[in-house]
Amino acid sequence: MDSPEGATIRSEQKFRKFLKSLVRKQPRDLLLVIGTGVSAAVAPGIPALCSWRSCIEAVLGAAEQLEVLHPGDVAEFRNKVKKERDLLVVAHDLIRKMSPRTGDTKPNFFQDCLMEVFDNLEQHIQNPVVLQSILRLMERGTMVLTTNYDNLLEIFGQQQGKPMESLDLKDKDKVLQWARGHVKYGVLHIHGLYTDPCGMVLDPSGYKDVTQDPEVMEVLQNLYRTKSFLFLGCGETLRDQIFQALFLYTVKNKVDLEHYMLVLKENEDHFFKLQADMLLHGIKVVSYGDCFQQFPEYVQDLTAQICKQRSPDAERVDSTTPLGTSCVDCAKRKLGESGTDSPKRIKGSDNDITTLQ
Repeated sequence: MDSPEGATIRSEQKFRKFLKSLVRKQPRDLLLVIGTGVSAAVAPGIPALCSWRSCIEAVLGAAEQLEVLHPGDVAEFRNKVKKERDLLVVAHDLIRKMSPRTGDTKPNFFQDCLMEVFDNLEQHIQNPVVLQSILRLMERGTMVLTTNYDNLLEIFGQQQGKPMESLDLKDKDKVLQWARGHVKYGVLHIHGLYTDPCGMVLDPSGYKDVTQDPEVMEVLQNLYRTKSFLFLGCGETLRDQIFQALFLYTVKNKVDLEHYMLVLKENEDHFFKLQADMLLHGIKVVSYGDCFQQFPEYVQDLTAQICKQRSPDAERVDSTTPLGTSCVDCAKRKLGESGTDSPKRIKGSDNDITTLQ
């Protein structure tokens, strides 16, 4: 039975308005940017997924247990986590401390600590609603990139039978294929993946081959100019040095663009100031509610609204697919070739009910 709190959240969500400029977007015109908030909603039992602060604290705990960092250094970094506002700087310093003195990122103990922290991720997926929504959009052409080290989306997608691929910026050919829309279920990890033996990257200098490659940069920046980025669970992303290097520094006339960011509205003054500031980057800030528990259902409802939009290519859907067959059946009904039955409801793989008209 639903708790009173859960019922209240659902009631508030039910009557929530969505920006028409967002819900009228075709899925293929969107690019999702996934931050730690998504992982926190999906696997709340792993504190390291909840925020950069929690992640660094968990890594320090693992480093202490594995004895791969001097106790004095552990204490120093714990003190930095408490005082430093820019936690990405702390994380970057921690990676360097646990890497060879040559400055190379491989091999390093930071990866071992992350593997310890993220062990058996698939067993910790408790609330897959957001992941279901993301997959539903990906099925319709939405692209996905993430600042997260974890691969929760890929794990869940594979469980649903999707050919998921984890990509990083060091594989130029794959990045170009992804950016051109040829890797339907590809997830680009701009910081790398915790399972990658090449290690993780937080500083643009780790991707000099990418940032100095005009072909790659033009294709990536063209995404920021031509797609609508939708930031999900992102708190620090716009201050992220790699994201800035890839998309913000060299893209001109950002105020003319139309991107979106879902945020928690804890404080009205802060929220409306953020709205005004982000418009300078071409980003519309939207509140999903005043408590984090509202985030998953908001994303689910927003996805349902976006997926209601009929694609201009709907008539060209392959009739051999379940969706294609349904569209053909709908067309036949309109032509009177299959009687006068009302449109049927089709249950999708993401457990949502969609009425095809």
